[in-house]
Amino acid sequence: GFDYASPEAYPVLSAKLKELEDSQETGGRCVFYLSTPPSLILPITEGLGRAGLSQESAKGRQWAHLVVEKPFGHDQASATALTESLSQYWQESQIYRIDHYLGKETVQNILVLRFANLVFESVWNRQFIDHVQITVGEAEGVGSRANYYEQAGALKDMFQNHMLQMLALVAMEPPAAFTADRYRDEKLKVLRAIRPFNSESIAECAVRGQYTAGEIDDQAVRGYREETDIKADSEVETTAALKVMIDNWRWEGVPFYLRSGKRWKRRVSEIAIVFRRVPHSMFGPMTPEQLAANTLVLKIQPAEGMGLTLEAKRPGAKNCMSALSMDFDYRDVCKEASPDAYERLLLDCMASDQTLFVQKEEVDLAWSILTPVIEAWQDPKGPSPLQFYPAGECGPKAVDDLLEKDGRSWRRL
Repeated sequence: GFDYASPEAYPVLSAKLKELEDSQETGGRCVFYLSTPPSLILPITEGLGRAGLSQESAKGRQWAHLVVEKPFGHDQASATALTESLSQYWQESQIYRIDHYLGKETVQNILVLRFANLVFESVWNRQFIDHVQITVGEAEGVGSRANYYEQAGALKDMFQNHMLQMLALVAMEPPAAFTADRYRDEKLKVLRAIRPFNSESIAECAVRGQYTAGEIDDQAVRGYREETDIKADSEVETTAALKVMIDNWRWEGVPFYLRSGKRWKRRVSEIAIVFRRVPHSMFGPMTPEQLAANTLVLKIQPAEGMGLTLEAKRPGAKNCMSALSMDFDYRDVCKEASPDAYERLLLDCMASDQTLFVQKEEVDLAWSILTPVIEAWQDPKGPSPLQFYPAGECGPKAVDDLLEKDGRSWRRL
């Protein structure tokens, strides 16, 4: 066992690592992976630092990497304090902030799809794209994470990291080279260009909901307030939806709609790029509005793959048209299982590749973007009040209204 709170435990760990380095010829390379509650990050990293385990030149050690799981703080101030505390013993180049979504094949494929295929990158802008939908839904409830979820909610749990990271990959400009610094600089530019939220825009562009009792797969499930260790009057959101605008040349006027929640009817994670409709229909009496918009869907889970929706003629004498979806699944096409996202990321960490990890500036920007919404939602009478939805639905009706008032609709799940 290892008692993280005991100062005597870390010199013992140091001696054990030295023994392994000598007997196993590890070459003085160490990865400290902190899959721990957030409250333990500082005690452990400081203990490692005081024992000299963060020093890469000490005792013949080639490198020491620190892998830190989300959440990176619980607000902007705590995230900044955490970064400053870690810097006492650890260099930024040693810290690997892991977001497992960035290790998923489909998420990584966003860049290949965009920048290795002229057919997509040439239309990847406001002239051809109407809007973007990013969806992460879960059928499960809070389960054993009740204590954490009461402090976080959907906005902190999913949007501050996964959702904004996926948005940045879709919206970023092509880096001059696929190196960690240049790749992450382009993501930073996108986050800086996101239009700030204020009290007026929060009322129009942010929705929060909480699940009540309902049915999923014909099984009755409890409401959030009836879950173990949840307050009976909890105001924590279990579903959130945002309309995000990016104020730059490529994306001006193109809304990014983000939604995520628990106790939906099924598990799904996807990014949908919805293109503009044709400006004129020569196939009378069908109008442009009756023709389905071309949609590129990147499927992240449960099955990784992608699909493209096109209009096509149905077989027969009449000129009948319908939407045709061309889909592929990575498992069917590649004939081999994709590595687990954590496997890929931990391998990159061992290879000293920071490309798919989150830098401190990204964490700070993500918190700054969401802080106005977080603060507004702490007031029960503030903008976008908490609304309720039965388990098995994809959030309250206001989530649908977020798009419908713009003349759009969510993809069916």
